[in-house]
Amino acid sequence: MLNNVKIRERDRYELYTASQMNNRVQVYAVGQYISMSPDKARRVIDQIRGRSYEEALMILELMPYRACYPIFKLIYSAAANASHNKSFNKGDLIISKAEVNKGTNRKKLKPRARGRSYLIKKPTCHITIVVKNITYLKEWIRLMKTGSIKERQEVLSDMTKRRSGIIVYNSQKDELEVI
Repeated sequence: MLNNVKIRERDRYELYTASQMNNRVQVYAVGQYISMSPDKARRVIDQIRGRSYEEALMILELMPYRACYPIFKLIYSAAANASHNKSFNKGDLIISKAEVNKGTNRKKLKPRARGRSYLIKKPTCHITIVVKNITYLKEWIRLMKTGSIKERQEVLSDMTKRRSGIIVYNSQKDELEVI
């Protein structure tokens, strides 16, 4: 596909470094063929998306839905992957991406009277949890607040080259936020 599109070598290198940078700070866990409706799982996932690791675990423990337990296990697994494989601190993790996709339907036959049978469809779903380490963002914001003008310009030019985030300046609080 890249052969059909004309991309300069510099742009190809920048795209590669941006994806490489995301791989350094992201860890994921996937649960497939979980026996529940995707709509019921999305109801829980929407509550924890974008929250910190500890806050998400507390929310899941207190929610009264059956979908909470498999999602709790996936978040715990993603954090364990992050701490074991990449040596991240669990306190610095946020849930950057959480999605639920529809899986296959398991089909069973329920016997009825006079030799007939009814089809029972049990839906399944695939859940993907991506956690991101935010320590580099904290250091970057600290540098932007305390650094000299030249250092700030270097960091901003590096960010625009890598296309790794959107910078929002809040003039009322005098803060920089990265989205």
